[in-house]
Amino acid sequence: MPRASAAAKRRCWQKFLCAERPGAEGAGGRAFAPERTAFQQDYDRIVFTSAFRRLKDKTQVFPLSRSDYVRTRLTHSLEASCAGRSLGAIVGREVIARHHLRAVDAADFGAIVAAACLSHDIGNPPFGHAGEDAIREWFKSSGLLERYAFTPAQRADFAQYEGNAQGFRILTRLQNPANPGLQLTAAVLAAFTKYPRASWLGGKTLSGASAKKHGFFQQDAAAFAQVAATAGLPERLPNLAWHRHPLAYLVEVADDTCYLIVDLEDAARLGYVRAEDAQELLAALAGDSVNEGKLRRLFDPKERIEYLRAKAIGRLLEVAAAVFLDNETDILGGRFADDLLSVSPLARPLAAVKEIAFEHIYTARPALEIETAGFEVLGGLLSLFIAAVEAAVGQYPLTTRERMLLKLLPTQFIGEHARPSPDPYIRFLGVADFVAGMTDSYAVNLYRKLKGIDLPGE
Repeated sequence: MPRASAAAKRRCWQKFLCAERPGAEGAGGRAFAPERTAFQQDYDRIVFTSAFRRLKDKTQVFPLSRSDYVRTRLTHSLEASCAGRSLGAIVGREVIARHHLRAVDAADFGAIVAAACLSHDIGNPPFGHAGEDAIREWFKSSGLLERYAFTPAQRADFAQYEGNAQGFRILTRLQNPANPGLQLTAAVLAAFTKYPRASWLGGKTLSGASAKKHGFFQQDAAAFAQVAATAGLPERLPNLAWHRHPLAYLVEVADDTCYLIVDLEDAARLGYVRAEDAQELLAALAGDSVNEGKLRRLFDPKERIEYLRAKAIGRLLEVAAAVFLDNETDILGGRFADDLLSVSPLARPLAAVKEIAFEHIYTARPALEIETAGFEVLGGLLSLFIAAVEAAVGQYPLTTRERMLLKLLPTQFIGEHARPSPDPYIRFLGVADFVAGMTDSYAVNLYRKLKGIDLPGE
């Protein structure tokens, strides 16, 4: 995209901040009510969903932790939304001043980023990223992807199963299916989608942070194309990939900042990282924002880490905002391909945190043990329920067990009139929707009951 004039940038931002709700009947434009804008309504809609509530029992780093101190996906999402709101408002204030945007407030930028951050993990299956791997591996080893004449895109949806795509599906289809979805604004849905591309790119490859994963399944491709058109996302490949919404870069920063910094704090609290090491890493990130006199008066390691954590997060957000604003022209033009923090002055101390995280936190024995068990649990559940829906469209009468399994599968995930779809792609997506939506505890308990390891209590 050629470099835009000042007027063109203004038009771009007005489109990026679109408050229309794609797919909603009678969808209107911007809500002007200052006490509750369309973007604040989006935040509230997400908070009240069952999918968001289930994040309280989904893995962040330490699955099924018995400590009430350790973060879950729910608390991580809330923390990320707070960081995102601040970061969005900082950037929004400067963007509005630069381009003389009208009928928009810095708080609108903050509300869009906050809502996108709040929902950024809503599609994660049980057991975190290990759960995504478990679903991918099960489909690739099941033989089903070769048995049926799937399109390359449909096959890639399963073989490269992605929680980000599941999240878009929840927001636009599965939550409140009669609507369908939450009817969120185009700005929030576009900012939510950090990876605005399909799972299969027609044999082509794309570089950059936004192309590392995919952000929607083939069944939801038309819905995302409508979001992209409404929010003004420039295309990279026709109907397959788009450039990111600018505020998606801020969502990424809020997520990365919160999970890296608070995972370090949690790990120090649980003893996987020495408190002295955590303090040193956080201090390097916080830099001169630390009040040395106050720090010396804190003798409890927990209090010192909490103080340094807050200062580190604040400085990371400040630096990320500066990098965004310095690169605004390239971001708007689709020429910026990195994540903001990787090209910031804090890239080196942040890399040190990541090194410790991968050496001592994400490979901690309790996390590895339960995540490994997650492969057995999720694979077992997929095997049972997909066998049942396959039998239901077969030529032979269902066994008693298959009928019982179908009764355990909610109607929403079976198909119209409680009959599995004749389309295997839709059948399998429905079962994957059911399994991916489970909490860690529910998945384990259901697996144990269906395998006869535990019997249901009276």
